[in-house]
Amino acid sequence: MDRSLMRFDDPRVQSFLATKDVMLLGTINPDGAPLITVMWFLHDPAAVTFISVDGLQKVKNLRRDPRVHLVAESGTRGREIRGVALRGRAQFLDDTLERRALVARIVDKYHPHLEGYWGGRAMPADRVMFRVVPQQVRAWGLD
Repeated sequence: MDRSLMRFDDPRVQSFLATKDVMLLGTINPDGAPLITVMWFLHDPAAVTFISVDGLQKVKNLRRDPRVHLVAESGTRGREIRGVALRGRAQFLDDTLERRALVARIVDKYHPHLEGYWGGRAMPADRVMFRVVPQQVRAWGLD
């Protein structure tokens, strides 16, 4: 199985991610052990964006060490297995206008589930938003 280096803006990577609802987020715990969590996400040709509850261990990990590894995959056997693995650094987003536009997109993507979970279309005050600009992209089975 080839794990080719690719560009994040490659149409095959973007098309594959457009089919996915969740992505695995890997952060580094204080003791050095990995913490893997399943996350809803947005992507565009430049970055992947996430929202999380502030104060959770993954957020604490990112504030201490922004390095992440992200994986989206599909399939269970042989040649049907496809996926994308991304390495990068998380950057917390504080710009209100930028966040507002991204919140609207994420609510649209996960409608009506997120609205029910949040009690509306506005991001709750206890949430943080962060973006990962991939520095390394590996993909397999996308051809």
